[in-house]
Amino acid sequence: MVEAAIPAPQHARPPPRPAFAALDLGTNNCRLLVGTPAGEGFRVIDSFSRIVRLGEGLHHTGCLGEAAMERTMAALHACAARLDRRPVRALRAIATEACRRATNGSAFLARVRAETGLSIDVISTREEVELALESCAPLLGGEGRRALLFDIGGGSTELAWIRLSPGEPPSLIGYASLPVGVVTLWEEFGPACFEPDGFDAMTDAVLARLAAFEAVHCIGQEISQGGVRLLGTSGTVTTLAGIMLNLDRYNRSLIDGTVLTRADAEQSLLELQSMGREGLLRHPCVGPERVDFVLPGCAIYAAIHRLWPAPHVVVADRGLREGILLRMIRADRARAPR
Repeated sequence: MVEAAIPAPQHARPPPRPAFAALDLGTNNCRLLVGTPAGEGFRVIDSFSRIVRLGEGLHHTGCLGEAAMERTMAALHACAARLDRRPVRALRAIATEACRRATNGSAFLARVRAETGLSIDVISTREEVELALESCAPLLGGEGRRALLFDIGGGSTELAWIRLSPGEPPSLIGYASLPVGVVTLWEEFGPACFEPDGFDAMTDAVLARLAAFEAVHCIGQEISQGGVRLLGTSGTVTTLAGIMLNLDRYNRSLIDGTVLTRADAEQSLLELQSMGREGLLRHPCVGPERVDFVLPGCAIYAAIHRLWPAPHVVVADRGLREGILLRMIRADRARAPR
């Protein structure tokens, strides 16, 4: 009698890791990020970013314009199509300053939900700061007792004054959201931003808005005593880093975590100002979509740089989407059975 062969045991493949998605609808950009858990963070499996200028005209009219809404709807339809092709365990979609300020912001988001199925929450300024801190916290390791995080956006600039303690996560001491960003400054100053006098006027306007935060927290005094780090997360600071590194094309892996000295930042600012609009248009780290917003962002940075002269600034190419993904992954792990 011949015995039947017993098949060798097959090693079961591990189940695929769940995917999570974060969508950030800002004043200037619409961004989607999809990732799966990996170690203490995540691995990006899909991303999307498009300049939509949702806040175009908002500074003057108080409402979202038709053309801006149509551009944004096209980008959100593209995001919804990507999500349809790649099911995710959880999605969180947020909107920030443009939808917070616009009188028709809620109506627009209701239309978005009806047409795309995307349910977008307008978050508070505090949550916006907390999400930025969540994503940037890994860059705040090392020496130091305080940090000032700034996020230069399209319609607002967020500030976070942070306590650093060895062995503990960074903690928020105070925060502010200033209603000034690259889009609002461009709409206020226009082409004058490319002239030295216009740039100086923008910088002075931002300095006046920073004064109240300085009066409360005395950050300048803390900097003079040492142990304070600046951390910037925005297209402005990543552009400054790209200029300093003399990149032929933008490279996130070279930018994220770069440390600029005060002299490096000043030199990059001068280079960007000296290019003029045509030079900025041709530069590989700027280009046509961002050309009008680079110097307004630089004016905001210059004001921060002047009021709070820390010797170094850490550059972060990460923001709200990354903070959302980290929160969702952590919450999912907490729910999972041990």
